[in-house]
Amino acid sequence: MPRATGPQRLSARSAILSTLLGAHPGQATPAGILAIAAELGLGESAVRVALTRMVAGGDLERVDGLYRLSDRLVERQRRQDASIHPGLRKWNGCWRLVVVSVPADDAGARNATRAALAGARFGELREGVWTRPANLDVILDDDPAVAGRVTLFDAEPDEPAVELADRLFGPTRWAERAEELIASLDGAVELRDRFEVAAQVVRHIMRDPLLPEPLLPTPWPGARIRTGYERFRDEFGAHVARVLDRAHG
Repeated sequence: MPRATGPQRLSARSAILSTLLGAHPGQATPAGILAIAAELGLGESAVRVALTRMVAGGDLERVDGLYRLSDRLVERQRRQDASIHPGLRKWNGCWRLVVVSVPADDAGARNATRAALAGARFGELREGVWTRPANLDVILDDDPAVAGRVTLFDAEPDEPAVELADRLFGPTRWAERAEELIASLDGAVELRDRFEVAAQVVRHIMRDPLLPEPLLPTPWPGARIRTGYERFRDEFGAHVARVLDRAHG
């Protein structure tokens, strides 16, 4: 069955998170959040319930009359911003190899390690062994899920690099989905539809394996999907500023 490419209706929680993750700083007054949510077609009661649960769940903090992103989500915002403007370097054919040398104590810790390495754009070669081309500056020491538990090596695989990258990262599938999302974002007219497609777009950008050009299929839509998202983010940010001015006026 073909994958749906249209907007997927966001919950109140997802809409609030998407709005604050795209804002700098990631905070707003209750009145501002309610006003923006109304623009997106969300009911006040659903938004208030979502805010209460998000504070209880550690997604948001309530400080000085503002809802703001928790430290955990500020870090997610940092990763999101870095995905839009990734710091890539020239690739010399070398790969970074990560070996989990200190096993996790439980399933939760194992899952956290896997999530951290996948978030750092590594592909799993086998259980406990992850790798990626060495064209991306990766710092793992700051992440408690992997700090002190992994050993890093530089390596060059015997397997052709294009085949290894395709097996680990599926760049062709990523590109196909990116093209669908670009078309959906270009075709969406209503604010709510554009917002919901943009939320899918930014999640997809964060899954970009950030491979060096020789390992990418052509044409590669990475730059175009980022440009489309940034255009929407700028437009939505300006709209949010106007809504907040009215809400606080």
